[in-house]
Amino acid sequence: MDFFTILEVCLHQFRYMGKRYIARNQEGLGPMSITHDKRAQTLPVSRNRAGMMHARLQQLSSLDNSYTFNHSYGHSDADVIHQSLLEANIATEVCLTVQDIMSLFTHVFKGQLLAEHGHNALMKKVFDVHLCFVRINQSETALKSVFAALRNLVYKFPSMFFEGRADMCAAMCYEILKSCNSKLSTIRGDASTLLYFLMRNNFEWTRRRSFVRSHLQVIIAVSQLIADVIGIGGTRFQQSLAIINNCANSDRAVKCTGFPSEVKDLTKRIRTVLMATAQMKEHENDPEMLVDLQYSLAKSYASTPELRKTWLDSMAKIHVKNGDLSEAAMCYIHVAALVAEYLRRKDTIGKQGHGEIQISRQVPWNLTRGIFKQGCSAFKVITPNIDEEAAMMEDGGMQDVHYNEDVLMELLEQCADGLWKAERYELITNVYKLIIPVYEERQEFEKLAHLYETLHQAYKKIAEVTHTGKRLLGTYFRVGFFGQGFFEDEDGKEYIYKEPKLTQLSEISQRLMKLYSDKFGSENVRIIYDDGKVNPKDLDAKFAYIQVTYVTPFLDEKEMQDRKTDFEKSHNIQRFVFEMPFTVSGKKQGGVDQQCKRRTILTTMHHFPYVKKRIPVMYQQHIDLNPIEVAIDEMSNKVSELQLLCSSSDVDMIKLQLKLQGSVIVQVGCSPAFNNDLEFTLWLLKLHSKSAELLPDNLFIFLANISCFYLKWKCFFFKCGNPDMFLFMSSNIKQFVIHSTENVFHPKKGIFSHCAIL
Repeated sequence: MDFFTILEVCLHQFRYMGKRYIARNQEGLGPMSITHDKRAQTLPVSRNRAGMMHARLQQLSSLDNSYTFNHSYGHSDADVIHQSLLEANIATEVCLTVQDIMSLFTHVFKGQLLAEHGHNALMKKVFDVHLCFVRINQSETALKSVFAALRNLVYKFPSMFFEGRADMCAAMCYEILKSCNSKLSTIRGDASTLLYFLMRNNFEWTRRRSFVRSHLQVIIAVSQLIADVIGIGGTRFQQSLAIINNCANSDRAVKCTGFPSEVKDLTKRIRTVLMATAQMKEHENDPEMLVDLQYSLAKSYASTPELRKTWLDSMAKIHVKNGDLSEAAMCYIHVAALVAEYLRRKDTIGKQGHGEIQISRQVPWNLTRGIFKQGCSAFKVITPNIDEEAAMMEDGGMQDVHYNEDVLMELLEQCADGLWKAERYELITNVYKLIIPVYEERQEFEKLAHLYETLHQAYKKIAEVTHTGKRLLGTYFRVGFFGQGFFEDEDGKEYIYKEPKLTQLSEISQRLMKLYSDKFGSENVRIIYDDGKVNPKDLDAKFAYIQVTYVTPFLDEKEMQDRKTDFEKSHNIQRFVFEMPFTVSGKKQGGVDQQCKRRTILTTMHHFPYVKKRIPVMYQQHIDLNPIEVAIDEMSNKVSELQLLCSSSDVDMIKLQLKLQGSVIVQVGCSPAFNNDLEFTLWLLKLHSKSAELLPDNLFIFLANISCFYLKWKCFFFKCGNPDMFLFMSSNIKQFVIHSTENVFHPKKGIFSHCAIL
């Protein structure tokens, strides 16, 4: 083993440092400024011969390689160039000599190196020497030979890269990617070819199913290079990615397989990571854009649990800082689902390769086969967005991930705490259903008592907010961006923004105005207050335009029947609606017989709440209502609101008064007299039976609702001790119904002339 250490020392001492470094040392700035304690290097460290050898090698490897320079030369430019050539030639010769030795050794002792599928101490030392070639400075000629030696190593010993532990594959990917950013085009080309060769061999190793191991480790290596502040992501690195894509597309042997598309997907993910990282610094003060960029990173790491968890945690911190507690809670939910999905698969993964027994033992049988056998799907009851966590790729050699039952329990309790702070108490019980069976099996009664106490408090909170109606789970706005010169990729895109509690339209407009004024200048930003469709051709290219519209959650009739409580109507929402008045003549407002309305239903890509507070609009649907449909719609809404107030066990008289003031106005008009309520109700029923075939369906249904509501109305007002108000209302309702049905097909005498009553 010490023999390989000597080889590493040789490579280190004879590495090429470059002409500038040599020039500085020739001027006396290098070795003269370095003072080493020569006595310390001669003192014995241990009486053991092997220990002395190891310590001496460590001392040699720490020495500055300027001791190998020939300092007898002068300081002229010619002398420096000559010395540089000597150093470069010596470094290349030493490198090639060590390569020959390593090639001979791997050929003769191949059997010993393949022990335990290549995961042994001897192979580890041989691999370290090979990596030493690319970790130190080498000449261009030497590096071409180094890449050839590494290709030979991958070809001879594929099991050490693609089976069992992933540490060797990870180290290889990291060093290759560094070389892909080299200033020399020949080095970039050789490094790109080597990386493609690694992925291709991984693909063949799995019998042409996938190259998951290389895929994952390349993504992890890119993340590490970013964290190490190594300037990747420029033109040079992009050229290397293009070379890898070209290799995959031109390789005839795999042209009919899914390998080229998988390579393209990998390079696309790398570009996403690099772009998002570079843009994050530009948008530090824009919380929505910052979270979007971090989300793109988390999405690119969908196959790497640890990295995805890191970015989800980072997003949660931003949400907490900005007061977006529902979004922070959803980040916690996604992290817990990610770990649950990983543990569900880990029991199977651990049996695929060597070196995984320790990790699989950390996962109890009941966790992988019992309670969490559904993985992330167990969280679907909380949010349908959780399917994202099922995209995880499987790899049996991921040593950097150490998830177990205790980690998942901590994450689930973090989820419950986040949901409590977000006032989404109804979801806490779904989280605790996953925790309680584990604690019961462990017989941890104190923790169980704490959980049940929390559940008790949560149910009390649910009863309280349901009774008072004071819980507000968010306000929604449609926000559109226009201006190619300012918003670039965001130009023309529309989002639904979720704002905290009762956010006014003016508040979000001012916030966005200030945010983008700081970016583009206040003189370049305009707010569009019109809710209609924006034609980009009508806008001035010199300005950035932002359109903000208030929207409300939209639920169809079936959803309204299924969602009974206010919480259910405010959770897992994907569709939103806003309405815009118009007339056939082109004006926005007109008479009752001319007033039309366009209802726009927007559908987002994900359900709210989500890990982001804004979600892109996927598509939109427009429904135009004619004047009679507008009148029916307005009156139906008023009737529904009044019915909701009247059906409450404890009627809020203030709210009722406000509704009535906005629903009823005094009108003078005669109408046939009825002796009693029964006579009027029978008349309504008779009218329904006669006119069912003549009236439009929506008007007929509306009249039926009026007749039912009429009786409820009377009961309510007499209970409230206010019969005069009932008599006034019944007179108006009778008048409205009679005149509407007598002249329903006459636009100037029918429903249009009387819809102002309600």
